[in-house]
Amino acid sequence: MTTVKYSVPNISCMHCVHTIQTEVADVAGVKAVKADAPTKAVEITFDAPATEDKIKALLAEINYPVAGLAL
Repeated sequence: MTTVKYSVPNISCMHCVHTIQTEVADVAGVKAVKADAPTKAVEITFDAPATEDKIKALLAEINYPVAGLAL
């Protein structure tokens, strides 16, 4: 199991959080998604067949591109 935390600057409200959590949770292999508006971060725990590339591509597709890893 892998956990990553991304910086996603486009998160601005709870609607953004809900959209990210709903969309990313639908990716096969994703076990947990936690988006946070104040820190503009998304923490995702996943196993195969999910990959970081698939997750980042989905986030970009729904207008929440990853800026990098969050601290």
